Amino acid sequence: MSIPEITPAEFLARKERGENLTLLDVREAWELGIVSVPGIVHIPMNEVQGRLAELDQAVETVVLCRSGRRSLEVARLLQQHGFRAVNLAGGILAWSKDVDPSLPTY
Repeated sequence: MSIPEITPAEFLARKERGENLTLLDVREAWELGIVSVPGIVHIPMNEVQGRLAELDQAVETVVLCRSGRRSLEVARLLQQHGFRAVNLAGGILAWSKDVDPSLPTY
């Protein structure tokens, strides 16, 4: 199953156009303490399977992690459960590099 990806800039452009998207951050709570972006839904990767009911299948879900590897796995899981899910390519590291360089990296 091929998982589509979008860049942080593409995500923001789609939001600015008024598209209804959920930004699901699957990093651990301690990672959010280092850096976070506004408007996320936070469910750590290891809890997503048990918390699917908290997500709206009618809304496309963009999955975010640190570098894009964990979010790719979660996007695949979501698609297997009938969600429209895409991976945020490069994760928060790409967000910091391409969108908001003031954000710390780790």
